[in-house]
This record gives sequence, C-alpha cells and structure tokens, in this order.
Amino acid sequence: MDTDEGNAEMTPAGHSTEVRRSRDIGPIVAGKGEAIAELLLEVAQCFFRVRALGQKTGLITSWGGGAFGFMRSLALFGPLTVPQIAQMRPTSRQRMQRLANELAAEGLVEFIDNPKHRNSKLVRLTPKGETRYSELNARFVSSASTMGAALTEAEISKTIEIVRHLSNEVKAHSARLA
Repeated sequence: MDTDEGNAEMTPAGHSTEVRRSRDIGPIVAGKGEAIAELLLEVAQCFFRVRALGQKTGLITSWGGGAFGFMRSLALFGPLTVPQIAQMRPTSRQRMQRLANELAAEGLVEFIDNPKHRNSKLVRLTPKGETRYSELNARFVSSASTMGAALTEAEISKTIEIVRHLSNEVKAHSARLA
C-alpha cells in the first residue's frame, strides 16, 4: 500500500501534526487512542467549517456569537437565565450576556422577571425571535439536507451518538482538570 509519510497538517489551534496518509483510506492511525484523537481533530475541523458557513448565512454573528444556538436553546427549553445558557456551552457568562444584549437590541429576545431569583432575569424569545429562529432553523435544515448524501440515516444517528458520547467525556475530563 502506498503512503505519503510525514505530511504536516494544521490543526484548528494552528499546531502542526504529523499524519501518515494512505492514498485510499485517509489517515493511518495506530490504536484506539490515536483513532479517537484523529476523530476529535476532524470534529474540530468540521466545527470551524460550520462556524464559517454559519457566519456567511447569518446563523452565527460576525464576531462569532452563536445567535442561532442561543435562540435554539430558548426554543427548546423555554426561558433561561444567561448563566444557564452559558453552562450549556463551553463559553463564559459574559459572552452569553453580550449575545443576549445584542439579540434583545434586535427585539429577538426579552428579559423577564425570574420567580426563582430576584436578581437573575430570565431570557425568552419574543414573537419576532420565534419567527427569526424558525427562519434560521429552516435555512439550517435546508442546507444540511444537501449534505451527507452518501450516508444512511442509521449511520448519521450512530455518528450523533458517538460524537455526543465523546463530547460528554471531553466535558468530564475537562472538569477533572479544573
């Protein structure tokens, strides 16, 4: 089997990694640890591509804030506090507060009293925000439906399960290091 030895690749963090590639099967990994590391790097690369696409389509703000993801959380779970939203994603409360303020200025979300905590307002979608979220979600689903033609629904479901499992393990590992 022909291989290209020592091709340097740039990871999303800008670090160079040495990857041996087969012309037919992609990266050659030796062992489960290297396979998981390669999978995580592929997921990271996919994330950066999705973020760039999101910025082009309006799903993500130009400064990187995930307006769509923020509104999706509110659409799925109802009113939440900014700290709750921040805990749901690997980001700071301050970053989510900035996004909440930006979305409120556009009339997409509003701050309402929180019966459980006097000083921590709840954020909820406004009717305009619900409409905008529905539009963004339809655009996202439409775009996603043009991808993955070679994959079966079962393969996609299994991939979701694997990525969620790994994501939870990364989160737990990160918490142990904190």
